[in-house]
Amino acid sequence: MRIVVLGANGGTGRRLVQQALDAGHDVRAVTRQPHSFPVKGPGLEVVAADVTVDAPVNGADVVLSTLGTPFTRQPVTLYSRSTATVLAAMRREGVRRLVVVSSSATEPHQHAEGGFLLNRVIQPLVTATIGKSTYDDMRGMETLVRDSSLDWTIVRPSGLFDSDTVTRYRLREDRSDGIFTSRADLAACLLAQATDAAWVGRTVAVTTAEGTPTLLAMLRQEAFGK
Repeated sequence: MRIVVLGANGGTGRRLVQQALDAGHDVRAVTRQPHSFPVKGPGLEVVAADVTVDAPVNGADVVLSTLGTPFTRQPVTLYSRSTATVLAAMRREGVRRLVVVSSSATEPHQHAEGGFLLNRVIQPLVTATIGKSTYDDMRGMETLVRDSSLDWTIVRPSGLFDSDTVTRYRLREDRSDGIFTSRADLAACLLAQATDAAWVGRTVAVTTAEGTPTLLAMLRQEAFGK
């Protein structure tokens, strides 16, 4: 299978490309910085592109988007602009299958596993301040994807953390009580969608239950990088 990975140079994108290559797929890794892309191997094509302008999806069997951008108080348009470009390119090239990464925070809700700190303090604060423009644009992306005529799936992870081991991650429609998702599990979930039609036309929340950090450890990592 020929898989196009958008945002391939991010933390999830790199893991997704490696997992896809390990599974024997041909992979086109699309990134704005091809010279710093660390993954190598047979079956890999690294392509330089700004997906808000052009999406090189020709010849693909499936397009997997891991595009993302850091939080900012400035207006964010990456998700909606890139999605509009990708949808147009896929229609033009006759590519049907699209899987995009969004976030559980696009539909804020009480997480049974989150407790007071997450549900009453962190989530309301982040979604109303530094994450507001990001999540607004993600919701715009989700609307564009749902309104398309493609075979789409929207994947919503929770708080992302680094792990190189794929676990028995959990899938729930639309939303989940889980508060963590490892990038390895997110990549594995995305790759599974390439060959599984069970979630076509649906939104799926993916969370990790094994080997997760504490909420305070994640906050410390996000704030101080350690």
